[in-house]
Amino acid sequence: MPLRSTLPVPTLDLDPDAPHVADFYRYGDLLSDDESAALRRLRAFLATEVAPVVEQAWDAAEFPMQLVKGFAGLDLAGAAYTDPPASRVFLGFLHAEIARIDPSVNSFYGVHTGLAMGSIHACGTPEQRERWLPAMARMEQIGAFGLTEPHGGSDVAGGMETTAQRVTSRANGDEWILDGEKRWIGNATFADLVVIWAKDTDPDADGAVRGFVVPGGTPGMTVEKIEGKQALRIVQNADIVLDQVRVPESHRLSGGRGTFADAGAVLQRTRANACWGAVGTQMAAYELALSYATQREQFGRPIAGFQMMQDLLVTMLGNVTASLGMAVRCAQLIDDGHGSDAHSALAKEFCASRMRETVSLSRQLVGGNGIVLSNGIARYFADAEALFSFEGTREMNTLIVGKAVTGHSAFVR
Repeated sequence: MPLRSTLPVPTLDLDPDAPHVADFYRYGDLLSDDESAALRRLRAFLATEVAPVVEQAWDAAEFPMQLVKGFAGLDLAGAAYTDPPASRVFLGFLHAEIARIDPSVNSFYGVHTGLAMGSIHACGTPEQRERWLPAMARMEQIGAFGLTEPHGGSDVAGGMETTAQRVTSRANGDEWILDGEKRWIGNATFADLVVIWAKDTDPDADGAVRGFVVPGGTPGMTVEKIEGKQALRIVQNADIVLDQVRVPESHRLSGGRGTFADAGAVLQRTRANACWGAVGTQMAAYELALSYATQREQFGRPIAGFQMMQDLLVTMLGNVTASLGMAVRCAQLIDDGHGSDAHSALAKEFCASRMRETVSLSRQLVGGNGIVLSNGIARYFADAEALFSFEGTREMNTLIVGKAVTGHSAFVR
């Protein structure tokens, strides 16, 4: 009998009707019956369609495109933009559920439903919303979000190099010519629509930053997948080069203020979603560690019975519980109209920091077996490093909160 069969394999409970052991304070009880039913349908899909393919997809750094049809069948992609919209608490749990199975798949979903659809909803005109959002809600068209640049991450607001020049011709009317580069753009290799943010070159525009919906395959837009990633490998991040890309005036998101504040408003809401991704990742790390500890025997008994192992598990569970509590309250504040950028920033900073510790402790408990992909935790351990940095680094989020609590800006200009 091969040795592999004698080793414990940590697993997640994929029963869609079973409460998560990581939700120790039962925050899931806050959901309505309809919301709980929708999450059970999502869990069933994640268990049968997503969980079986993510390990191989992560190893191959490929996105399993067959999942798009399954997500579409859940009819949840447009839930944030209905009238009335779904609650932020429900939407948060949705992201946590997906991230619990795979953080990369949650990133794909968040880019499409949060960043891309959110940009069009927040900054588009009523006509633009009607033109693009219904098809995106049905996931017939997949979106991407082009903000970050090779030379501009945290400083992209003030240092954006991608430009938009307005031109007029008899043949085409008002158009915009986009030039520049974008980096780390998720979904870009297969996106049907890419929201590109660019600085207006008109001297009278005073450096205004405008959003444009650029269809995939538009002449002059080159998309190249970023290879060699060691985190979120399923996400198809890409470099985008824009060389004299022409888009009509009708593709400019003209329903906003025409400043970087438009992009900032979208990021505020998706930053709150990012904390839920950190929660789901922690939930998985804790559950895998608990599963392993109850199976793995050393010195004649399961390691779950040793004080040091219990200390690790309780620390992980405390991190998950505190993060989930903060995520829930942040979502409630947004629902009630009291949520601020500082609330989202603190939630993202705290949850991502606790996540980093939790996945590390989980890997520590599983020992050397924790670096093997088939044991699960290695994937979450690696993915957590990307989640820790995106949607605002820890340092940038502390500056946002620091300004809110002190009244003094420490941002470098």
